[in-house]
Amino acid sequence: METDSLLTGSVNGVSGDYGSSLGAEDRGAPGSRRTSYTVAGDLCRVDDEDLYIQQAVVFIEDAIQFRSINHRVDARSLRLYRWYYSKICQWGLGLTIAVVLLLAFVERPSSLSASSDPRHRSPPWEPPCGFTESIEMVCLVIFSLDLAVKSYLIGWEELRKNKWLIGYTVVISVSTIDWVLSVSMVCDEKLRVRRLLRPFFLLQNSSLMKKTLKCIKRTLPEIASVILLLALHLCLFTMIGMLLFAKSEDPDKNEEWKLHFRSLPNSLTSLLVLLTTANNPDVMIPAYSLNRGYSIFFVTFSVIGTYCLMNLLTAIIYNQFRGYLLMSVQTSIIRRRLGIRAAFQVLKTHTHHFSSKTCIKVMSRVQMKSYYRAAITTYADVGYMDREQFTKIFDALDKDQIKEHPPLPQYNSPVLQRCQVIFSHYYLTILGNAVALANVICICTVLVLNSEKSTAERDNFIMEIINLCFILYYLFEMCVKIFAFSWRGYLSYRNNIFDGFLTILLLVLQFTIYVTYRLPYSHWDPASHGVMSLWEMLRLINMLIVFRFLRIIPDIKLMALVASTLLDLVKNLRAFAGILMVVYYVFAVFGIWLFEGAIKPPPEMSVPSNSSMGNITSSMECGTYEQLGYWPNNFDDFAASLILLYDVMVVNNWQAFMDAYSRYTTEWSKIYFVCWWLTSSVMWVNLFVALILENFIYKWDRSHSCSVTDVERIRYETSVQLMFREQIQEPTEEELLCQLHQHPHLHLHW
Repeated sequence: METDSLLTGSVNGVSGDYGSSLGAEDRGAPGSRRTSYTVAGDLCRVDDEDLYIQQAVVFIEDAIQFRSINHRVDARSLRLYRWYYSKICQWGLGLTIAVVLLLAFVERPSSLSASSDPRHRSPPWEPPCGFTESIEMVCLVIFSLDLAVKSYLIGWEELRKNKWLIGYTVVISVSTIDWVLSVSMVCDEKLRVRRLLRPFFLLQNSSLMKKTLKCIKRTLPEIASVILLLALHLCLFTMIGMLLFAKSEDPDKNEEWKLHFRSLPNSLTSLLVLLTTANNPDVMIPAYSLNRGYSIFFVTFSVIGTYCLMNLLTAIIYNQFRGYLLMSVQTSIIRRRLGIRAAFQVLKTHTHHFSSKTCIKVMSRVQMKSYYRAAITTYADVGYMDREQFTKIFDALDKDQIKEHPPLPQYNSPVLQRCQVIFSHYYLTILGNAVALANVICICTVLVLNSEKSTAERDNFIMEIINLCFILYYLFEMCVKIFAFSWRGYLSYRNNIFDGFLTILLLVLQFTIYVTYRLPYSHWDPASHGVMSLWEMLRLINMLIVFRFLRIIPDIKLMALVASTLLDLVKNLRAFAGILMVVYYVFAVFGIWLFEGAIKPPPEMSVPSNSSMGNITSSMECGTYEQLGYWPNNFDDFAASLILLYDVMVVNNWQAFMDAYSRYTTEWSKIYFVCWWLTSSVMWVNLFVALILENFIYKWDRSHSCSVTDVERIRYETSVQLMFREQIQEPTEEELLCQLHQHPHLHLHW
């Protein structure tokens, strides 16, 4: 291949054995010609060295991003590779994926209506045929180009081994065929298979999502064993329940049988819902009212199923998933070490003098965060570098960023110095928190006193005077902190940025009130003036003041840890959230296919009025879909389907949806809802709990010895790699060399 000859010492057809070539010219050529060839050889050496430096740059970037290094490494491919992984290209690909997924909200059945309630839903805007299809074809063309670039960069041999790229090819092909059929049928087809395949574009574009999906796949056998035990528990108690609550000759004692144990599907459904506690204690009330001894059956079922088996499932998922996630992180660390080792070997083998200057030259071309570059460049200034030194300078990639605050400004006046000591003291922050708490208490007191009054009857004069006093103190606190820390020092604290922004916003709103209503007096006219009424402005100010009270979070250690854990979850849960989005998308599409338009309200409810609605609702059975007014929760469009799936995932009254769709369609529809409950509530919620536990335990252990000020001062940047840093085993030199020898496009001299 092209890269084989390139990396074994040949560039553009010129031999890389410069010594032998030059010797041949010395033996049989004139002096002028010998000089000319030497210049050409030097230029070739320069081109070679620039290529090898470019290879090292790409390998280091692969290490930073935990990417595989098994790609082409010739000059043209490296330029294409860096362009493909540039921010603008990746953002463009991400935007294309977002657009193709969002088409489900616009396509038929369209979600572009104010309400999803079929009783008074206005006809949604339906796009003309060809509108969404044109956008989708542009997206498919972009995906085809993405596939072509990826296939070229890794080569044919690697492409045949990559199941994701093979699946990518199949999905694009099937989507294109389905698109052609849709256009040929003038967009009148009932089933669009490509809608079900669209989430694959999101999955294949995220390496972390692929790893998470692989971890979930390996965890499924352990989850399946517990679910099988749950099924056995459910079937056993169903049989016992049908025996206990069999139909008797006394109609007064048949209420439990009639409602919950009339048939096998009815009995299974009742106990399955009881497993989620959604129908407790309703399911046992008819029997319990006859004999209190029947409660033993239901309590035993709940204790074993809900509190033992379900929590055991959480423990198993936490233990197994953590183990497999650790394996995934181990693979990422190996990729990082392999990329760094490959960069060192390329530089050492093909550059004349591998020293710190060469390393700094390489680092200047690598795309990385500025603080990483500064740390690595500082460690790299050591003269000649061997393998261990080169590897050691990249330890900064595995460390947290510690945010340093600027030094305090220097004042010459003793009075100013004393004021600086006072205003920079931690007690000023405590006083500010106490004042913020007093402000919130005052707002709560006024709201309680005025809770029975309408907005027109309230006297907002007292509230306005109270807010004015507190806002002036907030402004004073901000000014003295700027005096004590300087602008840069003040803005280096995130809680100061939050505090100062809200203070300025409150000041602007307060000034707007005075401009609109002039000077305050005790009988302000609460009527609307301009865009907002006085009460609306005061309500906005009070909301901001209450929101500002969150400034106390960094000053309470445990609260700061909890808040930090939540912030880290936003970052670390991207892969989980992406896969959950895929599951939601797939089930929503299936739900539309199966149940679109299945539930229709009675004609007399299409134009509801207070009197007619009351009569109709009272005639319906208590606790049913119709009596509870769940009409907006349906599968009539994509947005409504997502909300219904969320309601079922929460498992509060989810039996009402299952019962309604089984009545309006078929009993087999319950399988759909049970599958969604198992996927979302049983498996996914437990995975979410497992990650929260691991994240919080990691942060708690790490900051257990820190004081409150240390927690506020240090910015922890927790990642999945850092969470398992202590359990990760570093790859040996032999393992790295073995993988480098197996590189399909890189052939180095050792």
